[in-house]
Amino acid sequence: MARGRGKRKRALRELVAPFTVSAPAGARIRDRLRVSAEEARVLRVVGEHLGGCARADLAERVRIGKVAVRENRRAERKRVLTRVSSSRWAGAITRTSEDQYQLSLQCLFHERASLRRATSKIRQRLAVPCGQRAGGVRGYPSRAERAQKQRRLQVLTARLADVEARIDAGHPAVVVGGRRLAKVRHHLTDAGLSESGWRERWEAARLFLTADGESGAPYGNYTISVDPVDGTVTIVLPEPLRHLANAPRGRYRLTCTVTFHHRRGEWLDRVTAHRAVRYDITHDPDRGRWYLDASWSTPNTVLPSPVELAATGVRLLAVDLNAGHLAACVIDAHGNPVDQPVTVPTNLTGPASQRDGRLRQAISELIHLAKTNDCAGLAIENLGFDDARATGRETMGRGKRGKAFRRTVAGLPTARFRERVRGMAHHAGLVVVAVDPAYTSRWGAQHWRQPLQQQSKTTVVTGHHAAAVAIGRRALGHGLRRRPGVTAHDQRIVVRRATGQTVPHPRARGTTSPPRTTGTPHQGTKTCRDRSDPLALLPVSQDRSGGQPASPVYGDPANSGQHR
Repeated sequence: MARGRGKRKRALRELVAPFTVSAPAGARIRDRLRVSAEEARVLRVVGEHLGGCARADLAERVRIGKVAVRENRRAERKRVLTRVSSSRWAGAITRTSEDQYQLSLQCLFHERASLRRATSKIRQRLAVPCGQRAGGVRGYPSRAERAQKQRRLQVLTARLADVEARIDAGHPAVVVGGRRLAKVRHHLTDAGLSESGWRERWEAARLFLTADGESGAPYGNYTISVDPVDGTVTIVLPEPLRHLANAPRGRYRLTCTVTFHHRRGEWLDRVTAHRAVRYDITHDPDRGRWYLDASWSTPNTVLPSPVELAATGVRLLAVDLNAGHLAACVIDAHGNPVDQPVTVPTNLTGPASQRDGRLRQAISELIHLAKTNDCAGLAIENLGFDDARATGRETMGRGKRGKAFRRTVAGLPTARFRERVRGMAHHAGLVVVAVDPAYTSRWGAQHWRQPLQQQSKTTVVTGHHAAAVAIGRRALGHGLRRRPGVTAHDQRIVVRRATGQTVPHPRARGTTSPPRTTGTPHQGTKTCRDRSDPLALLPVSQDRSGGQPASPVYGDPANSGQHR
């Protein structure tokens, strides 16, 4: 009592109710364009011309600043661009410029919120003397660290002032081609690139070959058209480049064809009905390949809520995202773990394309596991670490442990995992339920790790598997605590699983079993009695003279439900 009297009990965090992750709002497929050297030259010329027009329009949009949508002078800018391209190319360019401007402005807002949180946290800790606490705020442990944080506060304050000035002026900084690639130009040796190699990447990133779809146009797009019969690709050339046309009405037709093997049926349904399909032509200088992407919007799909899923009595595959692997466990409708937990490795190192491919492979294994166990969907945590990443070191530990924890958080592909799971699970006919991640690891390890290990004789159960059980139970509306005696090592409990942990179902009247005697067959799977068996403790007298065994004793049929 004296030990716990001085400690303040921390209040539990308020939990957010589980929700169903919405279905993807669009679809995007890709096929390779096997163009010749002459066709690649034409595509590069057209992309550079339209890319210069797009950059000029984006600069004009930034100069206009933060205004209402009706005051961004898009119609005026479109008329100027139509003279050097076409009306449809100009519409795609102005639409892309507006989207890019709004996204850059939103990034400024997020950066401002991040800097404000970081500076506020540092000021709170600087107000407390070194090695002391005041009102739940801990001061820095040493003067050296305090001095370093003071310098960092000055840097963050200067950055915050610059961001606020950009927001007030409505002039975000946009680098067409990517700021990261632009910085690589000054560190070519460290990046392992030559100047010509970097230049090729830079020019490929600044090409503009995007054509928005239009309902009612031939095959859903007038600017870049793909014939669904033979797969030929036709491009409308800008006005100054009409001399390069090899087809009627200022068009350039490629000799190669596209097939779109992935989701070809959906693409054919749209293009044959002349519904809008957007096309993007991109160039990969590392492989020397050209690609054609087709994208379109999908109708809104009403998915069942977690309450509706729990009412139907379905199974869920609970997944716990960790650094280096995914821990999964099948959860039935009553919240019981089924079979043994599974670990899916995810080696998310190397280039971005390899990381994405390995993540897709891991998600494919989860989907296969869910279908094999007749699961209706997947249960995941609604992880983001937005506040932690924004505040940075001030709330994510210090020293070696803090550095290791920050590295672990940075290595978790939370946003990419959520988006990949949402799209791939929806196409596989599965529902994704997101739950609050609070206390899943702590309570899962406390209540479910040992019972899972007793149940799984050949699998080493970790705290991540126990956290997956907690995630699945929370998605189905159950509590995270385990009822005593459930999933124990006793044979009768293992074979005849206890169900309805949270809502016990009482036995109906008139259906009790008759009392067992030596003449009644054993209902369970035990072949011998131990000393804990009531029949062994209270044996029934038998006739050992060689006569007939005693007849079984039946209860009242009105109470037992048995008939003679």
